[in-house]
Amino acid sequence: MSGINRTKVALDTLGCKLNQAETELFAQQFAEAGYRLVSSVGEADIYVLNTCTVTHIADRKSRHLLRMAHRCNPKALVVATGCYAQRAPNELAQLEGVDLVLNNEQKSQLRQVLEESGRLGDLGHRQPASCGYPIFRTRAFIKMQDGCTNFCAYCIVPLVRGGEKSLPAEDVLAEVKHRVAQGCQEVVLTGVRVGAYHDNGANLKGLLERILNEAGITRVRLSSLQPQEISRELIGLWQDERLCPHFHLSLQSGSESVLRRMKRRYSLDEYQQAVSLIRSIVLEAAITTDVIAGFPGETDEEFAESYDFCRQMGFARIHVFPYSSREGTEAARLPQRVEDKVKRQRCQKMLALAEESARNFRRQFQGRMMMVLWEKQSEEGLWSGLTGNYLKVYARSRNDLTNKLLPVELA
Repeated sequence: MSGINRTKVALDTLGCKLNQAETELFAQQFAEAGYRLVSSVGEADIYVLNTCTVTHIADRKSRHLLRMAHRCNPKALVVATGCYAQRAPNELAQLEGVDLVLNNEQKSQLRQVLEESGRLGDLGHRQPASCGYPIFRTRAFIKMQDGCTNFCAYCIVPLVRGGEKSLPAEDVLAEVKHRVAQGCQEVVLTGVRVGAYHDNGANLKGLLERILNEAGITRVRLSSLQPQEISRELIGLWQDERLCPHFHLSLQSGSESVLRRMKRRYSLDEYQQAVSLIRSIVLEAAITTDVIAGFPGETDEEFAESYDFCRQMGFARIHVFPYSSREGTEAARLPQRVEDKVKRQRCQKMLALAEESARNFRRQFQGRMMMVLWEKQSEEGLWSGLTGNYLKVYARSRNDLTNKLLPVELA
């Protein structure tokens, strides 16, 4: 069977962990159907990009990757799907080399849509599903929720992802068990609003309890939560060491007035209370966040408030983004645009704080013995892995550390 010329598929992803989870499902669907998954577009018969459109930078990256795929391999069938494809399908369809554009509703059945489109032609044979499919070892991203109804002023996501939808708990649990059977050590539960999970009376707390009790998984991580979703009952579950002490709480701005214009559903006091509650229960917790610089009308004083609040919080990591206007959102209609030069300056200042905060967080654990899940080895022979609280650790070893959870003294 190894000599059979199988149709080769290359998959690429931009954006959030939810996109990564969906791309892993694409891989599973193609592999189960007998396609061969490859990492290089140069050897692929089909190239699929799961796009992001949360900022204009994400749009630009999507266009760049699609054009590059066509230039690298003009014979490959180039497919664009995801949130950019949902927001502006005609725009992507007009790019040279893009053969097919599939929106978010279509991408759940990506393989079937491709086969039914008649665009595949005779790209080669496919082995039966019994040949198996790749093992997603180390960390697996699992979709458990989609959509949002908050409609924050700057956010395009509700327009491209739709309303809130939770996957059945039985399906999520089955997928976690499936990944465990593949040898996976850690799962990352993803969604647009993970904390909004609800299925037949089961909320996020109930789902986590079932996974911990029934799935046999070594580590569970959540992709993100909102401050208003934090409760003592939920955080109490983190007494189980299998739950990773890492909480991504999107802040977006540390200015009360900007938060109100953003239509965020919490105050700075509520955000601070959520962080304090987590730290009082989960002593080694890493709190990471997102911050937007240059939201419409943001004054120097408001940016200073945001900067000072972020410094006060002592985040383990801060993802900094310049405000990007998205057509169809409320913020796109707001006056008082912040000049690009000013946005860049504010981003640079916030990024410098992010580096300082990350260093301060790492220093707390120097000399500590912590469990590290080793993931991969670089071409230079350096292994990398993650602690439960999301510290990136590097080491040299002659042994194969892939997917091993080992105690390590952090230097």
